[in-house]
Amino acid sequence: IVQEFLDVGNGEDIVSEVKRIEGDLEKLVHQNKYNGPYDNHNVILSVRSGAGGQDAEDWASILFRMYLRWADRSAIQVRVLDENRSDDGGLKSGSLLLSGGESLFGKLSNENGVHRLVRISPFNSGGTRETSFAMVEVLPEIEEPTEVEINSSDLRIDVFRSGGNGGQSVNTTDSAVRITHIPTGIVVSNQNERSQLQNREVAMKVLRSRLAALMLAQHKDKIDELKGPNEKAEWGNQIRNYVMHPYKIVKDLRTERQTCNIDAVLDGEVDLLW
Repeated sequence: IVQEFLDVGNGEDIVSEVKRIEGDLEKLVHQNKYNGPYDNHNVILSVRSGAGGQDAEDWASILFRMYLRWADRSAIQVRVLDENRSDDGGLKSGSLLLSGGESLFGKLSNENGVHRLVRISPFNSGGTRETSFAMVEVLPEIEEPTEVEINSSDLRIDVFRSGGNGGQSVNTTDSAVRITHIPTGIVVSNQNERSQLQNREVAMKVLRSRLAALMLAQHKDKIDELKGPNEKAEWGNQIRNYVMHPYKIVKDLRTERQTCNIDAVLDGEVDLLW
């Protein structure tokens, strides 16, 4: 690098050369940071409410919107795979398929885990401070079955009648599919598609993605070596704290990054914490 500066000559050329070298270093850092086996895959992101009752369902809904806003800001394509809401509008569970971004799984894997919220509850007439939890699951979308091979004898497949809030688009046949991976106990289901075959294909894609993520987390190369996931969305398991009262701060416990601008984070600027 020193010899390059000597060869450049004048000051303007040196400034230009420094910028070029900085750009090359930035590319190298990015390549080293997102070089995992699935980092360039699309993402299946799921949010489900945990401990905290109505507050937790509202918190899950806020997080769901946060990721939709992040995708919009980042020009990422989004498809809602599943959305199960309570009668008061809170989110029990919901899943998104995000695609079209560079190193998408590598980036969003920072969001995987339990998210804890502390605030004055809007559902409590006493105005007390409440804590609620939601689980965010980030999976690499596995398009090709050969990427994660599953033994059919390890599966239990159940068909049931789809549920919904009513309306012409609700599936009224027994086409919803639930697939259980017996060795790990992982259960996935889908009811949003129009046919049983389509629901089964989507459920299998999610199952392959969950097994791939579990293999990464447990550093295993074979599915038959995996143990089932056991993390619960409750106290002690959180990867990030969002505090709205008595002060405002968001702190990621893994990256140790934090910001007082919680409103910006919840409006989609999640990457402030990566």
